Amino acid sequence: MARPRSFDRDHVLHAAERQFRTSGYNGTSVDDLSAATGLGRGSLYAAFDGKHGVLLQAMAGYFGRLGQFAPQALAGPDEGALERLHGYLLRAVHGVPLADDVPPAPDRAAAACFAAKMALEIGASDPEVQRLANDCFSAVVTAVAECVRAAQRNGDIDPDADPDDLAQLLLTIIRGIDVVGAYGHSPARLTSIAESAFALLPRPRHR
Repeated sequence: MARPRSFDRDHVLHAAERQFRTSGYNGTSVDDLSAATGLGRGSLYAAFDGKHGVLLQAMAGYFGRLGQFAPQALAGPDEGALERLHGYLLRAVHGVPLADDVPPAPDRAAAACFAAKMALEIGASDPEVQRLANDCFSAVVTAVAECVRAAQRNGDIDPDADPDDLAQLLLTIIRGIDVVGAYGHSPARLTSIAESAFALLPRPRHR
């Protein structure tokens, strides 16, 4: 009879995500994953089919968290939609949080979006990583576009603006903040970028 798993699968995947976000995929060895998760090499291969399997399942878990967080942060009554967009942009200054059950990211680079980091590193040659990254981006775009529509209904954003185009623009800015934040810009500078992006949202024309 097979032995039951003696580890918390979610915690292992969260710890692996932290390691990948810190070192990248190519910079992370199976031994690094073993040290980060507390699982031996054999257990990692048996449970996840090796390093690539760990990555794909960690990304799937990240997508699940992101798919909950973005709607929760952006959903609500129409009259507060514009402020929720503002707050969401400002959150980008500090990156995407790790799961609660692992230590904080060691630096701003390790707090960058996991999906974006993996897509940039190996997405061009790995269709599965590319698909998961696109799923993550789509979850954010969908939530942002719905919030834009709410702000339009409340009269805070130009009703003629395309919500999906604005959502793609804001996603690009948020992920751009991730990149420049990871490589040297101060939180004050990143906040200025976020505020400038918010100020560029098209407001209703006065009649």
